[in-house]
Amino acid sequence: MFGGGRGGPHGSMLQRETSKPRNVSETLWRLGGYFKPFWPMLLLAVALIVISTWAQVTSPELLGQAVDCYLSPTQAASSFGNFPGAPTQTTQQAASTCWYDPAAAAGALSNDARLAGLGGIVLRLLGLYALGAVATGLTFYSMSWAGQHVLRSLRVAVFNHLHRLSLGYYAENEAGNLMSRITNDSDTIQQAISFALVQVASGALLLVWIAYNMLSMSVPFALISLAMVPFMWFATKWFSDQARKAFRKTRTAIGDVNAELQQSIAGVREVQAFSREQENIDNFRNVNAANRDANIRAVAFTAALAPTLQAMGYAAMALVAGVGGFLVLRNQPFFGVTISLGLVITFIAYVQRFNQPIQQLAVLWTNIQSAVAGGERIFGLLDVVPDVQDKPNAQDMQTIKGAVELVDAHAEYEKGVPVLRGVNFKAEPGQMIAIVGPTGAGKTTIINLIPRFYDVTGGAVKIDGVDVRDVTKANRRKQIGIVLQDRFLFSDTVMNNIRFGRPEATDEEVIAAAQLARADTFMERMPDG
Repeated sequence: MFGGGRGGPHGSMLQRETSKPRNVSETLWRLGGYFKPFWPMLLLAVALIVISTWAQVTSPELLGQAVDCYLSPTQAASSFGNFPGAPTQTTQQAASTCWYDPAAAAGALSNDARLAGLGGIVLRLLGLYALGAVATGLTFYSMSWAGQHVLRSLRVAVFNHLHRLSLGYYAENEAGNLMSRITNDSDTIQQAISFALVQVASGALLLVWIAYNMLSMSVPFALISLAMVPFMWFATKWFSDQARKAFRKTRTAIGDVNAELQQSIAGVREVQAFSREQENIDNFRNVNAANRDANIRAVAFTAALAPTLQAMGYAAMALVAGVGGFLVLRNQPFFGVTISLGLVITFIAYVQRFNQPIQQLAVLWTNIQSAVAGGERIFGLLDVVPDVQDKPNAQDMQTIKGAVELVDAHAEYEKGVPVLRGVNFKAEPGQMIAIVGPTGAGKTTIINLIPRFYDVTGGAVKIDGVDVRDVTKANRRKQIGIVLQDRFLFSDTVMNNIRFGRPEATDEEVIAAAQLARADTFMERMPDG
């Protein structure tokens, strides 16, 4: 039925994310924008939801009509006839609200005709159940299809944006946490789109439709039937608010786990070199324990909500059965409306169906809250503006000759903490210059300024007399070769790693580059060299 520094484990961006206000409607609106290219499938899903809901709303009415049209007259004679003052068959028939079969309402049917009419209702009910099942299945398929396409677009957008962000952003945020945005957070959104969103939409429509039908049949009896709704709404709101806060913490906690895991694996050589294995294990144990506690708290609210609403749903059904049964036995109108046994059964079925989506909406809404929290993190990443961007009028750089000049260059990674102060020098084409200094003197910073991985905070960096900020990044970087301090190899062949900067390079050009770097000898010693 029913850590410290720019790359610590708690970087500045995560701190900003924790403190900034959340806007659920804005997140859902932005997420909805990704569905625009797939609106035909969404329209199909909406139509299927309407058909499925119509089947669920119609079946309780047919159940009530089966009782009022074909069962109540015989039951009146056999069940109530032995009690003093019980309504006679004629009286009971007059109190019937049968509209499905006029002949049955007039009491002019034989037992065989009643059985035939009852069989017809049963067949209709079976058809409605089958139609609802097929429509529901197709709804989930269509939403899953659209959801997977939206998820692909969202992941591609995040991946593209990650490649446009400046290096300063990666210095402040762990790779594991960023990976969590593409994997865990997007998976949470996918689950909500494929299942929870359909259930919430169909459940909301079912609630409105059932409430309308109940009020159109009998406003007083409907108000009694819906008496528990305010309490269910209050419980749902409180538990949902608590669950959303808890699920947001789980998204942050799993990001910390991924960051710690990625950092430990990437630095395993250094960890073993300095015998830091046990410290890393302890750190991971603590981060994992925080993730466990956050998930347990979130699940606790979800688990408590369902039985709370279920108990209220049973209370609502008992109220309808008690009040309705009393009115049927007394055979008296209720505020001018005849309350028949079939009407009571219809209302009991409506209350049951009304309670089910409330419970489902409450439980699934917590899943949607988790997806919203994940969406906030993803859109928070997409909203990050790169520190280094091309000017609107930036031009492609002419072929570089090689003159590099720093003019009164100032640079800093953190505001107010300068790394370079008024540096001036010029390197002519073909000239070799060694920059020497202690750790932190700014050697790597100077190299990072030339391809414009970072921007100067004062002065200028010029190549062939042109300020690097006046030309496009992509064109300039294609003409600059850098031997980075931190080595990295992609999971590919050595040849493809060498041609990474020039995918169109021929095999002969790659071999020539390897020979120039004197890397050909060790490559030839490799198994597939």
